[in-house]
Amino acid sequence: MDVFLSQYDWIRRTRETLFRYCETLPYEDYVKEVEAFGGDSIRNLHAHVADCYQTWLGIRALEKQFPEINPQTIHSVQDMREIFAKTDDLVLEFLQEFKENGDKNIQITRNGESWNVTVLWLFTHTATHEFHHKGQIVKIGRQLGYIPPDTDLIEEFIPS
Repeated sequence: MDVFLSQYDWIRRTRETLFRYCETLPYEDYVKEVEAFGGDSIRNLHAHVADCYQTWLGIRALEKQFPEINPQTIHSVQDMREIFAKTDDLVLEFLQEFKENGDKNIQITRNGESWNVTVLWLFTHTATHEFHHKGQIVKIGRQLGYIPPDTDLIEEFIPS
């Protein structure tokens, strides 16, 4: 699954761009709940993304225990970076555990129902989930009057 390690490295790069952007926002706007997004804030969406990785890869696939991430306990982008450092460790552990077994079926339980999903599905689900919410975070920033950076990796390939 080395391709997944490489892909996750790209995911982390886009996240870093988003973190640098969030560090330019006043804290009041980082935590501002925007009604058009169901009352979510940038901070809350970031916390939700990290919690998704923990739930799907950590709890369901690796059968580990994690406390739910409470956005109210996150007081800065640096706090969020620390949560994602632990998330990165979890994702790397998941990828190492299933290194040679991307097609392996894993039985998980969600809302009382059992599902058989593959390692590839779990990784894809969590990555696409993060990108879905990354788009929402960028959109919230725009609605608050900020100009977000390009978070789609394009700048990596544009010559200076």
